[in-house]
Amino acid sequence: MPYGGLVSGPPRRSPLPQERARDAERTRSALLDAAVVEFGAKGLAGARVDIIAARAGVNKQLISYYFGGKQGLYDAILERWYAQEREFDQPGTSLVGLVLRYLDTGRTARDLTRMFLRETLDEDPAEVSNEPVNDELDRLRARQQAGEIGADLDPAFVLLFLQAMVVSGVVFPAEAKRLTGEDPGSDAFYDRARDQLSKIIERLA
Repeated sequence: MPYGGLVSGPPRRSPLPQERARDAERTRSALLDAAVVEFGAKGLAGARVDIIAARAGVNKQLISYYFGGKQGLYDAILERWYAQEREFDQPGTSLVGLVLRYLDTGRTARDLTRMFLRETLDEDPAEVSNEPVNDELDRLRARQQAGEIGADLDPAFVLLFLQAMVVSGVVFPAEAKRLTGEDPGSDAFYDRARDQLSKIIERLA
């Protein structure tokens, strides 16, 4: 046909390697973000890969292709979080600064917080060792040695307290609003939480 080129347009070129890499990274990121929402709502067992894929706007077969299945996708979310978390406790970071980083992150990652909470609720305490090996607790003990935490305080309970404070707006939002008068998803609640958490931590010493 004489007008074939005009009708069909120029021949399509194959994507360059860097373009394929960017597309793959975008797909992986979209699946991870979609999975956090689904896992946060239903946990690992209840989450459905077809819903995750639909939310990400991709074929569900790509979950197996990129992550090897639902468990691999879940593990990839954890790996992404651990990589981010490792940047929190840099040399010279105060305990106040460290905890506020968790609070700041949790404010924009509520589904991730729900996901971790569901994992904790599903874990059987009987299967947990009575002699905890915990890097966070070890670092908190080091901060106690440095004088950031009073010598009469148990770092394990301090850690439990700080964890509860950081996730309070997600764990018991109704109670948080009842006690503070602020919607736990609002800027007002966040600003007050940030201020009060800072003051409480300073008093731990």
